[in-house]
Amino acid sequence: MKALSTAATGMLAQQLNIDVLANNIANMNTTGFKRSRAEFQDLLYQNIERVGANSSDAGTVTPSGIQVGVGVRTAGVYRISDQGALQNTGNQYDVAINGKGFFRIQLPDGQDAYTRAGSFQVDQNGQLVTPEGFPVQPAVNIPQGTIDVTINSQGEISAKLDGQPAPQALGQFDLAVFPNEGGLEAIGGNLYLESQASGAANLSTPGQDGFGSIFQGNLENSNVNAVSAITAMIAAQRAYDLNSKVIQTADEMLQAANNLR
Repeated sequence: MKALSTAATGMLAQQLNIDVLANNIANMNTTGFKRSRAEFQDLLYQNIERVGANSSDAGTVTPSGIQVGVGVRTAGVYRISDQGALQNTGNQYDVAINGKGFFRIQLPDGQDAYTRAGSFQVDQNGQLVTPEGFPVQPAVNIPQGTIDVTINSQGEISAKLDGQPAPQALGQFDLAVFPNEGGLEAIGGNLYLESQASGAANLSTPGQDGFGSIFQGNLENSNVNAVSAITAMIAAQRAYDLNSKVIQTADEMLQAANNLR
């Protein structure tokens, strides 16, 4: 009775599907979050009679054969990088990317991480940092006496200082893009690491060569769609229930066979 093990693989697959959907829904309000999707593949088939095998001495062949599948497996969980809606916050240190690209962040060990969450702050030294205190790269220092900070669509940062009529240039954001954004390694905290699957980071100025533009005073919302997520969760639940029903039916059939006299 292959149905028992086959349905069990289906239940495990839908359990993983629900786990992925649950993480998406939990991060509906996470700045810059990108939803994920589980992909599945059928398992190897048992060839009881191979397709194209000789069915007689006359050289006739079986047109379809007899192949029985043994279940499903997880092929991968990939990240969908659709643009999230921009939300105006009015905070001069909030910046959003409209288009492709990631901000560069320096971790405590000196390694570069990447994020779409531009909810930056200023630390005790006047440096622009993430909410965890990790500095933005290239480093940007806000001098004392700053009245207002302006960031244009190309990522150029300037400050109006008290007593100075002309704005002072402070630096510029650069953005990183990757050949395969889905290959970035998520480490939590809205941060990603470069991996062999993602390819090396390509750095450039915002708004040029297909890179996204910078919007000051905005944050990028999660790209999770509540209606689509709930619909997918209901479908996964129904699939889980059907697989459990297959196990129940197979068990009843085995009981019937065992009770034959």
